[in-house]
This record gives sequence, C-alpha cells and structure tokens, in this order.
Amino acid sequence: MTDSATPSGGVRTRFAPSPTGFLHIGGARTALYAWAFARHHQGTFILRVEDTDVERSTPEAVQAILDGMSWLGLDADEGPFYQMQNMPRYREVIDQMLADGTAYHCYCTPEELDAMREEQRARGLKPRYDGRWRPENAAGRTPPEGVRPVVRFRNPDEGAVAWNDLVKGPISIGNQELDDLIIARSDGTPTYNFCVVVDDWEMRITHVIRGDDHVNNTPRQINILRALGAQIPVYGHVPMIHGPDGEKLSKRHGAVSVMQYDEDGFLPEAVINYLARLGWSHGDDEIFTREQLVQWFDGRHLSRSPSQFDPEKLKWLNNHYIRAAADGRLAALVAPRLAERGLAPEKVAASPVDLAAVCALLKDRAATLNEIADLATMFYVEPHVHADQLAEHLKPQARPALRAFADACAGIEWTREAIAAAVKAAVAEHGIKMPQFGIPARLLVFGRTQTPALEAVLALMPREVVVHRLAQGLAHAL
Repeated sequence: MTDSATPSGGVRTRFAPSPTGFLHIGGARTALYAWAFARHHQGTFILRVEDTDVERSTPEAVQAILDGMSWLGLDADEGPFYQMQNMPRYREVIDQMLADGTAYHCYCTPEELDAMREEQRARGLKPRYDGRWRPENAAGRTPPEGVRPVVRFRNPDEGAVAWNDLVKGPISIGNQELDDLIIARSDGTPTYNFCVVVDDWEMRITHVIRGDDHVNNTPRQINILRALGAQIPVYGHVPMIHGPDGEKLSKRHGAVSVMQYDEDGFLPEAVINYLARLGWSHGDDEIFTREQLVQWFDGRHLSRSPSQFDPEKLKWLNNHYIRAAADGRLAALVAPRLAERGLAPEKVAASPVDLAAVCALLKDRAATLNEIADLATMFYVEPHVHADQLAEHLKPQARPALRAFADACAGIEWTREAIAAAVKAAVAEHGIKMPQFGIPARLLVFGRTQTPALEAVLALMPREVVVHRLAQGLAHAL
C-alpha cells in the first residue's frame, strides 16, 4: 500500500534543522530544495527549529541557522516555529494514542532490554524489542514498583510500509522489520520521530525533502501518521554530499558554516547556484538565476547518487557572479574587508580613489571578495619599497624612461588610453622593453611588482600621487 499527498491547500514544504551546530552545506542544500519546490508550485515554505535536544541545542546555533537562511535569501513563509513550544500538544496526542490503543506503557528497564538483545543475538536474530508490555502480552502483570514507563507506539504486525520516493523511487519495508518505537521517554518528553510526525501533521506538510540518512525514519513516521489518521506527505530523500576524495564531507572538505562562505568572500547567489547543481540538474545548464531555479525545480531530475563537493567549481561560479555584480554593490561588500585589513572605512571613503572603480578593475581576476580586498589595498596604502627591491628591479637603463614618463604625466589627459600612449612613447624613446619599465613603475607607485594593466591601475590613482611616487623612488635610487 502506498500513500501520497494530494494537497487541498497547495504545496507545503518545511526545513527542520536541529540547532546543535551551524547551518552547513548539506543542510543549506536541503533547505534550498524545499524552498525552491515550494516556490515552483506557488506553495508555502516553513522553517521549523527542532530544538528538543535540550542538552545540545543552543541559542547561538539557532541564530547561526537564521543568519545562514537570511544570507542565502531562503525566506520562510511561516515560522520559525520551535518544537519546545509545542510540548503540551505532543503530550496531548500521546494521551489520545494511549486511550485509542495505538500506544502503550512499557516498563522494561535498560538492563532487561540489554538482556533481551543479547539473547536475540545469541539466537541469530535481529535485536529488537519483543513487545512484552503490549497490553495483550502483559495481561494480568503488575507493573514493577519504582520503574517509570516509556510510551511505545504499537507498530502494525503485518503488511509493509511503502512509498514512492521523490528521489529514490518505490521503497517498501516490511512491518515485521520494525519494532515498537518509543515515542515518549520515562520522564515524559516525546522523542524526535514522534515530534516530527505531529508537526508535519498539524502543519499540513505535503512534501518532505531531506537527506537520505532519514530513510530509516520514514516507515516509522508513516505508520504513526496512519495511526493518527493523518495525510501522508510525499517524501524525497536526497543522497549525502561527499568531499572531492569521495569520503563523507567534513570540515577539511568545506563542511563549515554557511556563514563562513560569506566571511571567505563568496556571494550568496554563487553558493545558491552551486548548491542547486550539487544533486540536481536541468539539462546542461551550469549557471542560472534564482528565478530560473524556481521555474525549473519541479522535484524531478534529483540525483540518486552522492554528490561531490568541488571547491574549485564553487570559486569558478563565484568569479562569474562577481564579474556580473554591480560595482557599487561590490564596493559595499569589499569595504568591511578592507577594514579587516587595517584600512579604516572613513579613510577609504575620503580617498580620491573610488572603490567602485577599483572593484570594476579587479573583479575579472578575483575568485572571491577577499581576493579583491587583498588587491585593492594597494590603492589606499603608501608603498614601502626596500632598497634591495629597488636594486633588483629598478635598473639604470629604465630610470630615464621613468623620468620621461613622469614629466609627460603633467601634460596628458588622465585616462587609460593617454597613459598607455605615454608609457609606450617613453619605452620606445629610451630603447627598453616593456617589463623593464612596467615592473619598477608598479613597484614605485604601488609597492608591488604585479598588478593589472599598468595604464589601468595608474588611471585610478590621482595624477599628482603617481608623479610624486615616481620622483621619490627615482631620487632614492640615486
């Protein structure tokens, strides 16, 4: 028997992270798929924080999840909801299930359960709870004193749990493989699988997209939903993400907080594009907008195989989006990164060198915003050239050409084209090669020997600064 959701109120998806750590790449991809599916169907996307693990859940982790969702632009239509705030309802449903006979109290001690499993292993059986406290098996038995019971769900004995997975296709698991799941601990707190069921039921979730580490939970949750007379969602279990070496994704591969990608200089649209393709495809399209993703993401074409995280591919995508970004936006994103490099925002803002123009020049060669910031510092910091650098790069034959160029600067239009012409004329007049001129010119003006095209970087600097630094450097070289 299979169940499928036929939503009367439209598609409703959810992302339900546990706040026991940051929002990582795998969780962000799950959120993205659920968000895109809801948007494609003009449905509702819900954010639900599953914070019942009180010992490990922290307010900082909750905030990290909210920050990551906000940075990625995965806006929720409802929520965030918090499971801890729904405890009275969970207990109410458990009481009703006890009254209906779909759940019962179990008085087994941990020692009894261990002994039960050892005996089953010795007989070559799969360790599982044997149902000894089911009402029909415990008839006439007196509950032991001093033992606080757990509540177990009475799983069906016959038949199978089957569903047509959105990703994996038809899946069927025999009920004899499932034992009676604990749905409330001895202290009365409900368990994860039970809380998820009640939330999905009451939030009218129609489609559950999540990692395939939850496949084993699905038949248990479906059986509880059936016992409650609830609609069964459509389930889709996406495979895990592996590192470039094929192993499970870890911190050394890039399984860090989503916000770390912000700190490392990635644009959210690049991360979104990359995550979308990390387990889903639309033909051969590698680069697409958020709007195109929503238009195309109908739940099909999700890969059944694990995806491999490729940091270089992400950088390639990020470079594409950096090149396409407005220069003013880049400047606003680079400015705080310059501050981290010791350049006060007010100093950059007061400089005659326009940061947006600097970003326009540098963005073609930068894979991240941090790389732009690293290069951009040369426009705002006074160069310190050591004597050994001058001796190595400023050869005697280049000095006349540099002086001639500095003199020519006063009478030319301060544009890339005019500067390039003046450089070419100085090089030709004094019979030297372009590197013999360009390397020391960069060193004297910017304190480094490699920059983008010389005429391009000089044109962004004030004319008088260029002339002064050339003259000062030539004087020191005497």
